[in-house]
Amino acid sequence: MLDLRWIRENPEQFDAALARRKLAPLSADVIQLDEKHRELQTELQSAQARRNEAAKAIGKAKSAGEDAEALIKEVATLKSSVQQMEAEERELAAQMEELLSGIPNILKDDVPDGEDEDENVEIRKFGEIPTFNFSPKEHYELGADLGLMDFETAAKLSGSRFVVNKGALAKLERALSAFMIDVHTNEKGYEEVSPPVIVRGDALYGTGQLPKFEEDLYKLDTGSYLIPTAEVSLTNLVKDSIVPEAELPLRYTAHTLCFRSEAGSAGKDTAGMLRQHQFAKVEMVSITTPETSDAEHERMTACAEDILQRLGLAYRLVVLCSGDTGFGARKTYDIEVWLPGQNTYREISSCSVCGDFQARRMKARYRPTDGKKPQFVHTLNGSGLAVGRTMIAVMENYQQEDGSILIPEVLRPYMGGMDIIKAR
Repeated sequence: MLDLRWIRENPEQFDAALARRKLAPLSADVIQLDEKHRELQTELQSAQARRNEAAKAIGKAKSAGEDAEALIKEVATLKSSVQQMEAEERELAAQMEELLSGIPNILKDDVPDGEDEDENVEIRKFGEIPTFNFSPKEHYELGADLGLMDFETAAKLSGSRFVVNKGALAKLERALSAFMIDVHTNEKGYEEVSPPVIVRGDALYGTGQLPKFEEDLYKLDTGSYLIPTAEVSLTNLVKDSIVPEAELPLRYTAHTLCFRSEAGSAGKDTAGMLRQHQFAKVEMVSITTPETSDAEHERMTACAEDILQRLGLAYRLVVLCSGDTGFGARKTYDIEVWLPGQNTYREISSCSVCGDFQARRMKARYRPTDGKKPQFVHTLNGSGLAVGRTMIAVMENYQQEDGSILIPEVLRPYMGGMDIIKAR
């Protein structure tokens, strides 16, 4: 959520920021509603003060033996008026909350302008794209030939966009998760967390998934939701709190299942494991100060890149353009891994800096060491990495002509020494 005072004081800059996201100007609407709300608050405060004065005057008049009937009538009238104004004030506050909660974050100045993903800008590449003396297969073909990846049975159990991985592929998926968590916790300074995957709506509101993206979520009969990413659970660890600056940055990582309805993605990436309703992901979240958040963004991105480098997978880093940057992000780097079966790069991680956008929604602040009043923290999140997509990349990049899959050396200790996956 954006700072209302900033919008009030910088209406032209605010509208220009919305224009970068191809949105219509909103400053006039926000300011008009804000002025109406503030005027009502002033009237309400005056009426409450007069009511209190009149109530005290009634007691004094009765003590002095004076007629207090007029004061009693005034208090009754004021009480009714105050109740009506309080109801109106709550309604205006709710309208303002609804309006602000639907406005996306302000993009950083260095985010390139563009319409969509086709205008994202490549920053750098790593690794050599592998060459094969045979036609490389896609992961789902490899998995089926190995007898270890079963989409038909998964469809019987749960419907489309689910998979049953078996044997060595199930072990490979688990090995990747453990490897990623070990690197992030043992070497990168992240604290491992095992968070709930069921959260209340206010947690999703805090990180910006609600109310705008409710159709993408799985909602339970209890009113709670399954998390679309561990970003929700991890970021909300500082909800409604004031963290001493000396404790920052806080760096959290978690391996969880994630659940997305993929509303609106019909016909997109339907084959295989690329876009599923349930998937595993290792998430990274950082809570830091405004002065260090940009450096933390670069650091977090490097942590995700390091996983791919150790796995020996070719990738490229792109910065998302204005038309492709997510609702809550100020700037996002996407890491795209090379998939030989598709002969293209595909997203495997997004690392975003959100500024104080989520912190304002969560009421998450820090207390500066210089004793100044608490300020909003800055939050960052990134995939470190999407486990299923990493498994896809390993399968396709390490496939052999006979359909077997070599296991990257860094994963072999997690695979019990196994160095190759062969057909059952």
